Amino acid sequence: MDIRQLRYFIAIVEERKISAAAERLHISQPPLSQQLKAMEDELGTKLIERHGKFLGVTEAGKALYKYALQMTQLMEEARMEVKEVGNGLSGGLTIGINTFSVVGLPKLLHQFHKEYPKVTYKIHQNESTHLCQLVRDRIVELAIIRLPLELDDFSTIHLYTEPFYFITSNKKQPFNHQVMLADIQNRPLILPSTEGLGVYYMILEAFSKAQLHPNIIAECSDISLLLELVACQFGEAIVPETVIKQYKNYNIQAFKISDKEISANTGLIWLKDHYLSKTAQNFTQQLTEYLQQNTDIQH
Repeated sequence: MDIRQLRYFIAIVEERKISAAAERLHISQPPLSQQLKAMEDELGTKLIERHGKFLGVTEAGKALYKYALQMTQLMEEARMEVKEVGNGLSGGLTIGINTFSVVGLPKLLHQFHKEYPKVTYKIHQNESTHLCQLVRDRIVELAIIRLPLELDDFSTIHLYTEPFYFITSNKKQPFNHQVMLADIQNRPLILPSTEGLGVYYMILEAFSKAQLHPNIIAECSDISLLLELVACQFGEAIVPETVIKQYKNYNIQAFKISDKEISANTGLIWLKDHYLSKTAQNFTQQLTEYLQQNTDIQH
């Protein structure tokens, strides 16, 4: 039996006449009668019996009718779900985000969820290099990462560029202007990362290009702890602007670093030459539109 035969059988049971069932199904009567006989032959039992002008259902037919309803309903639900997933209306969105994330990401996800309430989410947070590997391994479909990285395997959309800030305790004497790397090279600096990771090298490379030698006293990839260390005057730090916008309740002051050598590019990546789900396509479009419309996170 196939799903078409089950639909034929449901119509026969509910209409109680071959002629009425054929009219409902928009087919002629002989093929419908042949399909009914084929089902009875396959199952080895009578499904329908005649009672005067109308057809009755045997006990075997009643059992088949029950399952036929369930199976056709499941087929319809499967068709609808596959169609919705194909259109991006449901399904899952797997996305990786960099340690420093995107300032407006929670708001964006809330907005996306309102538009696509059936979509579920898996969000992985990690450093950019590891996120690239997660995309290669198809663990996440999209990732928001810090650039530059080796991206030959990926399609990339540049999202925004942000400056870096020098942060120090509120108890320290403030600068009355934007600072340069030369102004802070001798300050006790805590790097907001650890050796081998992107921001670590980004900061050291900027000092190197300026032919300066920073006084690094610590490395700390836990941003909350780093800010607490700065607030209690353990040291000072250089951080991307995203950190300033995300963590506002610390006793610190921030000064924009004016050197052109130090800035951070953020991009969205996915695996090149691989199918990108409609859900991921919808999110990518909404993310780029959101960044264009919200100056808080576009630089």
